[in-house]
Amino acid sequence: MGISSLENHAHPHFAPRHRSPDRHRLRTAAHLAKTPGHRSLRARPPIVTPGATDAAPPSDAIVLFDGKNLDQWVSTKDKSPAAWTVADGILTVSKAPGSGNIETKRTFKNYQLHIEWRIPENITGTDQARGNSGVFLASTGTGDAGYELQVLDSYNNKTYVNGQAGSIYKQGIPLANPNRKPGEWQTYNVIWTAPTFNEDGTVKTPAYATVFFNGVLVQNHFELKGETLYIGQPFYKKYDTAPIKLQAHGDKSEPISFRNIWVRELK
Repeated sequence: MGISSLENHAHPHFAPRHRSPDRHRLRTAAHLAKTPGHRSLRARPPIVTPGATDAAPPSDAIVLFDGKNLDQWVSTKDKSPAAWTVADGILTVSKAPGSGNIETKRTFKNYQLHIEWRIPENITGTDQARGNSGVFLASTGTGDAGYELQVLDSYNNKTYVNGQAGSIYKQGIPLANPNRKPGEWQTYNVIWTAPTFNEDGTVKTPAYATVFFNGVLVQNHFELKGETLYIGQPFYKKYDTAPIKLQAHGDKSEPISFRNIWVRELK
């Protein structure tokens, strides 16, 4: 029997199957989506409109200070309205008795932070008593409890290396010193990965910080050993989310200023 005859006499149970093109494409897409290393056909990065400049907040940023008011901030000690000075688009530390540190009303976990700061041109003092402040990447209580990224005049001002500007205070020595002179604006761009904890309070994963200081990498995914302490060994204390805190240091030098503060929450 020839081929044509076989085709003509084929049993109905052996008739060729015709796959639906749509079903085939769906199965292929599902297979590729599960294939390790293959670009997922389901996950698409969100569209974020960048700011007009690299310093301007992108479309998904939470603006913490835009030069107008302190609506996003409270006093750390009692959660009353923040009492620092806002003038000409700039936020200046208040060293008045009882003023103290301020922190955000919102709490955060993992994020990207942009913050600009300036040491006054007429700064006085030496060592740690010269333009001292700090950005606490997670505030875990009153006073200076938490994880501090140091702010200081480190332009021709000697101090201990893990306490100069760009350091994770008393833990991470900055990889470089890109300080500008007093009177000029400085910038921190930070990636903060918060620590995670087990149910019993033990550390599951530590905190990490990556910091660009005036565009220069000074902390490269630095692993923190715990909260930053002036004296004593660092330790971890369980928390979930926390505010960002700015420090009103007790040194006698002229108060520093901040501007253009925004944050992007990271999943």
